[in-house]
Amino acid sequence: MKKSASDMAKLQNALPFAISLGLIPLAWISAIYGGWAIILLPLVTWYLFSALDAAVGLNLDDGDLDATDDDLFWYRAITMAWVPLQFFTLFGLIWYVSDAAHLSAFEKICVFFGVGVITGTIGINYSHELMHQKDKVERWCADALLAMVLYSHFRSEHMLVHHRYVATPRDPVTARMGESFYRYYPRVLRQCFKSAWNAEKAMLARKNLEWSHTSNPFFKYGALQGVCLLLAITLGGWWGLGLFLIQAGTAIWQLELVNYIEHYGLTRKHLGDGKYEHVQPRHSWNTAHKASNWLLINLQRHSDHHFKPDRRFPVLQNYTQSDAPQLPYGYPMMTMAAMLPPLWRRVMNPRVRKWREMYYPEITDWHAYNKAQNPLPR
Repeated sequence: MKKSASDMAKLQNALPFAISLGLIPLAWISAIYGGWAIILLPLVTWYLFSALDAAVGLNLDDGDLDATDDDLFWYRAITMAWVPLQFFTLFGLIWYVSDAAHLSAFEKICVFFGVGVITGTIGINYSHELMHQKDKVERWCADALLAMVLYSHFRSEHMLVHHRYVATPRDPVTARMGESFYRYYPRVLRQCFKSAWNAEKAMLARKNLEWSHTSNPFFKYGALQGVCLLLAITLGGWWGLGLFLIQAGTAIWQLELVNYIEHYGLTRKHLGDGKYEHVQPRHSWNTAHKASNWLLINLQRHSDHHFKPDRRFPVLQNYTQSDAPQLPYGYPMMTMAAMLPPLWRRVMNPRVRKWREMYYPEITDWHAYNKAQNPLPR
């Protein structure tokens, strides 16, 4: 009896993070009904969760570092359940929408824009959680989710480049202060693929292997993405392929919006000889908004994720202003602000300056300091 009550408590604690699963039926509703329903997914994901953040406030409690695998079972189940749900929703909708006579071409495109919002906001985020785990099944699930948005190299770039070089000029994903999203976006699309390839090639070289060795994950990436493209064409013809590409492009855009805000303007101190100080919580923007952390499985506790990358999302710690810089709103609101560069700079640049004064008062000329680091070409 006690065990049953304990299991029920564990399920209840995990349930708020399952809120993302409710987006799946919304995708089908948007396709079945068309009309006003085509805006459901972006409306809920961006605007509803921004409103919920304002209504339910912050969660400042730390995750339980003593939690066992058994304690985390339901949290893990949520991320694993999303993989087949996304697969059957994405390709089921390609089959259904491609020949749907009740939907205009514009409505079909809007439906798959909405699908891309959730494959990017939820799918790539869940792949991010899964790729950090040691379990091979979870890592395969991460690769499957990334293949569905044609961004498989993100795993290599994130694990081998971003976590190692975050908040330094060697990390393409760290947005520079003053760099607009519209300048940032084409830069990371170009640089991240190249940096991911070079990182995998360097790993093989350390093992005395050529880039062409079968252990190079780029071969798996290409195969998985090829299967997804072939499946889209088989199920929906040229319309199916086009709709698949629309959702993939939208998902990538959603991911890079999040990447843009997570480290904007933050810099690790250069120690000389190409070395930088260790990654600290202060090198990532943090936010404790409760509702969007439910949706994004605590991704917004990004300071602790970079400080301790092997922690599963339920046990991530929260940080206050004294330990890590804080975003004024959750990710849904902040990503919308990022698409309006004057607004973004007005909100964020003063916060970056305050962060610099707080943590690195000895650096008085940041323009000269950043120039001396040989930042990557833009």
